[in-house]
Amino acid sequence: MNVPVSEQDQREILDLYARIRSAEAKLVGPDGKTQLLPANLYAFLCRLLGDLKSGKSVTILQNNAELTTVEASKLLAVSRQFLIQLLEQGEIPFHMVGTHRRLYARDVLGYKGRRDSARRKTLDDLSRAEFTEGLYDRVPVHDSDAR
Repeated sequence: MNVPVSEQDQREILDLYARIRSAEAKLVGPDGKTQLLPANLYAFLCRLLGDLKSGKSVTILQNNAELTTVEASKLLAVSRQFLIQLLEQGEIPFHMVGTHRRLYARDVLGYKGRRDSARRKTLDDLSRAEFTEGLYDRVPVHDSDAR
């Protein structure tokens, strides 16, 4: 059912919409005190809340946060032993605190980003090669079919 909207109502709706879009986000504390939020922080908080609402886990780290080798290996989803090999090969920078290795979160996340990009590129290249060779059109033959 279409309901006609007067020109006056249309102007008021557009004006209200424009004011909503240009309004600044505010954080309101329990004491009623408000603080304006920059647009990039508001967008970050919306994304964070969306991720939490959908059941994803969220970790917030400062770039200069120092991680132990155990924490870094968990972040990369590799064994501590494998991480030590990466450190010794110079793949990820680290520094010593006494006799213990420490890594900056920014370096670990940088390595993770490079690793994940390389993995995606390899998979894309493999898929492209299989498509070019016509392997997607073939039906696999199973041992049970060959009998």
